[in-house]
Amino acid sequence: MRNTENLKSYGDDPVSSALCKKNAELTALIQNALRSGATEVAIVSARDIIVEQALADLCREPRCENYGLSKSCPPHVSGPAAFKNRLGQFGQGLFFKIDVPSEILFSSERREFFQLLHEIAAGIEHDAKYMGFPDAKAYAGGSCKTIFCHNHRECLALSEKGICRNPLHARPSMSGFGINVSKLIETAGWTKDSITHGTHSAAIKTAAIYGLVLIH
Repeated sequence: MRNTENLKSYGDDPVSSALCKKNAELTALIQNALRSGATEVAIVSARDIIVEQALADLCREPRCENYGLSKSCPPHVSGPAAFKNRLGQFGQGLFFKIDVPSEILFSSERREFFQLLHEIAAGIEHDAKYMGFPDAKAYAGGSCKTIFCHNHRECLALSEKGICRNPLHARPSMSGFGINVSKLIETAGWTKDSITHGTHSAAIKTAAIYGLVLIH
């Protein structure tokens, strides 16, 4: 856990009391995320969230295998320009990661970890709204179609034949909005390189997957 402010006693000053309350709520959100399975959580300023059209364009060319398959991926999302405008309404975000053994992350078994990623993002969003951040908005890595509806031929929400099968957990992909995850990793003070845990006899290489929840 990084970039969190220390909680202080602010007395009866209403402004300071409000700051103390907000700090307590952010700490609670972080602890909930960690209990849910996040490896680390960082509070980042909305000003430090870099958005680039070129990153979103990579979904189309070279074409991502999930391009156009769900309502939460390009070209069915509002994209970087709209995200930049919306970003101005937020003060900060909770950026979190899950460390995953590399051999799993780059195998067919990774779906379970991406499901957890989306579930944690959705959980933070839900908790934030309950705590008084009504406009909290979660984003995660990966396509919800591949993660949650891989056994289904089509996205119900996109086909307009029904509603999303997983509205409580599935969240939009960060890629489609051009969110520069590498810059967020730097801001959080993390490394994006693979990390080896354990001894030589039991070493496990891990990589990470990431999620972001915007709050006021």
